[in-house]
This record gives sequence, structure tokens and C-alpha cells, in this order.
Amino acid sequence: MGRIIAICISEVRGTQKYEVETAQIVEGWGLEGDAHGGNWHRQVSLLSYEKIEEFRARGAEVEPGAFGENLIVEGFDFRTLPVGTRFYIGDAVLEMTQIGKECHSHCPIYQKMGDCIMPREGVFAQVVKGGAIHRGDVVEMLPPAADRPFTAAVITLSDKGAAGERKDESGPTVVRLLTEAGYDVKETMILPDERQPLELQLKRLADQRQVDVIMTTGGTGFSPRDITPEATVAVCDRMANGIAEAIRAYSLTITPRAMLSRAVSGIRGKTLIVNLPGSPKAVTEALEYILPSLGHGLGILRGTEGECARK
Repeated sequence: MGRIIAICISEVRGTQKYEVETAQIVEGWGLEGDAHGGNWHRQVSLLSYEKIEEFRARGAEVEPGAFGENLIVEGFDFRTLPVGTRFYIGDAVLEMTQIGKECHSHCPIYQKMGDCIMPREGVFAQVVKGGAIHRGDVVEMLPPAADRPFTAAVITLSDKGAAGERKDESGPTVVRLLTEAGYDVKETMILPDERQPLELQLKRLADQRQVDVIMTTGGTGFSPRDITPEATVAVCDRMANGIAEAIRAYSLTITPRAMLSRAVSGIRGKTLIVNLPGSPKAVTEALEYILPSLGHGLGILRGTEGECARK
């Protein structure tokens, strides 16, 4: 059980938020009157009161809203909670969607203290249900349901696709097949065949968004620009190449050119990363083959299924 210590908003992005006594949380948007509301996954930002007090004890002079947070809440260590956790404040319901954020430029707090807690301690949420909130309101927390759908992200690797010179057909094919299989696809994107941007997105999606599986499509061949396997290996804690090997073995029954695939698969934290081919046809064949078995592995990663031998 927690409690709202402060509610903060700002009408213009890039300006410090200021404290208000009460606010209306709008479904599908965020806090009414706050510039960071919108149709995205970071509608409301939350920060632990205890973490702010620890920072103040180090000599920082910070007022509510200084970190860009919407809600300061006492009683929760947000960073230790999994994405998907829900918070109930009166009639309003928030669902946590991301832990931490990228710090693109050092704020005045960082410049003065050499540190800022928001990038690692702040969390973000979407509004599931709207309602009025007030300073001092009780906040109830409910962990994610064990039987919730698996979450996914899809990344297409294509220089021409990223430049708008070619229509991406493989990414939408992956999204369609995952959705038909009951997955909740949280993000899609097209990136050029460059290693650093791909590594950054794989880390963000696994660490901050905590999706269950990331599917990449493209960039697994012999071209000097095909760097998807190298980026995947670089960010993984453990490899799970049985999946990539199974796709290759199945694809070899369709075309001998499957032997030219360098795709890999691996695990970062509790997120599985799977490299898929770059064509819609090959993507369809690969997913239709692996999806029936994939859920068991994802359940083990999530902790909702046990390792058990097939009877």
C-alpha cells in the first residue's frame, strides 16, 4: 500500500513540472493539462518518495516535479516491480510500461550533483482507467497476472526501409502472426543495418520495457551490412540457438539457401531475442514452425511454467 505525496504537471515539454493538489487522469492520455500525455506508453511518470529523500540526504535541493515526475508516491520501490504491475488510485488504474529512461542530455540536477535518479529509478505507466486523484490518496498495487498474454516487440533491419525507399512487408507479417497467436505486440520499428542502434533498442526493450520476446527480421545474411546476429550476441546473457537451428533445419526442407542464414537466438534477462529471415514468405514459414513450442520457453523465462520433460 502506498500514498501520493505530490502530483506534478507542466503544460510545456522541457519545463519543470509544478505541484497541484488534484488532477484528472484521462484514459488513453495521462494527466489532464500535462504536456507528456498522449497516445504512447509513457503517459504518466512515477518516482518513489523514499528515493527522492535519499537523494536529498546527499545534499540535493529538489522540489516536487524537479525530475519531470508526475506522481511522487510513498511506499513503493518502483524499480523492483515488474512491467505490467497495476496501481489503483480511487477509480483510476495505471499499468506500468517501462522502468527508467534514456538520458539524452544532462539536466541541471545532474550538472550540480553528478547524478540524477530519474533515468534509473523513475517508471512510466499507461492509463487503463481514468479518474480524479488527490494528494494523500492511497495507492494500491497489484502484480501482473500469471496468465497475461506474452508481450512482444518487432524490429525490421533494412537500410532502404529505414530511409523510406522500400515498404516493410516482413515486420507487419511478424506482427500479424504474433497477434493471431495471442501475443500483445508493444512496439514495432524499422532500423538501418547498423549495429549500435540495434544493440541500444534490444537493451531498451529487454531491460526497460521487459517484453517477453523480441523478433528481428532481416540482416542475417552474408552482406557486409548484415549485422543482426552480431548485435544480438553482444547483448545476450545466454544463447538459445536451438530456436535458430530449428528454423534453419525446417527452412532447409523448403530451400537449400537456408544454409546461408547466420541467424541466432538468445536471452537477455527474461527476454528472448529471435532473429528471423528478411522476406515475408520466410518469416511466415519460420513463425508457423516455432510458435507452437515457443510459449513453453517464454513461460519458463517468465516463471509461470516449470522445466518438465515431455511425457
